[in-house]
Amino acid sequence: MRKFSKGLALGLAASVALGCGPAAAEGLKIGMITTLSGGGSGLGIDVRDGFMLALKLSGESGIEVLVEDDAQKPDIAKQIADKFIQRDKVDILTGIIWSNLAMAVVPAALRDGVFYISPNAGPSALAGKGCHPHYFNVAWQNDNLHEAMGGYVQDNGYKKPFILAPNYPAGKDALTGFKRFYTGDVAGEIYTQLGQTDYAAEIAQVREADPDSIFFFLPGGMGIAFVKQYAQSGLEVPLFGPAFSFDQGILGAVGDAALGVKNTSQWSKDLDNAANKAFVEAFQQEYARLPSLYASQGYDTANLILAAWRQTGGTADKDAFQGALEAADFASVRGSFKFDASHHPIQDIYVREVVKEGDVLTNKIVGVGLKQHSHAYIADCKM
Repeated sequence: MRKFSKGLALGLAASVALGCGPAAAEGLKIGMITTLSGGGSGLGIDVRDGFMLALKLSGESGIEVLVEDDAQKPDIAKQIADKFIQRDKVDILTGIIWSNLAMAVVPAALRDGVFYISPNAGPSALAGKGCHPHYFNVAWQNDNLHEAMGGYVQDNGYKKPFILAPNYPAGKDALTGFKRFYTGDVAGEIYTQLGQTDYAAEIAQVREADPDSIFFFLPGGMGIAFVKQYAQSGLEVPLFGPAFSFDQGILGAVGDAALGVKNTSQWSKDLDNAANKAFVEAFQQEYARLPSLYASQGYDTANLILAAWRQTGGTADKDAFQGALEAADFASVRGSFKFDASHHPIQDIYVREVVKEGDVLTNKIVGVGLKQHSHAYIADCKM
């Protein structure tokens, strides 16, 4: 099987024409802007690999994907978006991991008449007043996983959590979401620097605050650094977080220090449906690693686009393509999938536990945190 990861992981641009199946009425050009270098590269690589796998398995022809590395920098992401729209004439943009990059790219892209379909970043600003007919989020609204964990921490009797997240839109949404469902007092609240890797000062503050639990949202390399340093600190306060803090890529780097930790996710590799089983098996065969929730989101995003393209034959009739996206007529790895009125998923948010399967750390579902959940900003969306 053809691999896409080597060159792209180095931050190189790629143009991939996929498929050998029957052509649709018109070609489709997709611009993927994602993080393929630096501390957050694992997230972008997984989104890209899941997306490309879905297109490959579809056997469709006529789809071209342009992929470039945003290096986790808003100005670079904006430059790539402008090039994709103005020079390459893409029909759809996708791929952005980080909410500050999404805010730099998405509003302008929508004004330029391009569809943006998010496989990850779901800032509150684009879910409420900033919603748009051509903006769809296939993953979640940023607050969702944190809301579920806030409810879980409260329901399990914790009364003094210490909470921390990076100081950028998704970090602010994270702690807002946690506190929406955890209604008690917190022992402390910290916003760290985005990309930070030294948490000695924060861990000292946690120790001084004497909490009964810790909730943290630190995706990618930030989470790896924090959990390793926390394990070395000798503190024994239980950790909680969203899946981003304990996802597959992080677990491999952190090791047994994560065993037993509870985290929340809209997806897990042990979800019992045919589409998910096929995805997990195909991803492992293609890439020789377990998929992450980021990979699952990339995979679902590609399959949503494919379903709308097959139904309409392209984006020339934007109203028709929008309607086909809204119908979400595809087999999601999450099982049932539908959008709310703001084009964000209505879905279950699960509680998972970090376990060991043989020598491999992974997650298994142990409960449901929120059933068929949308988001808190939908009343402000006036489409």
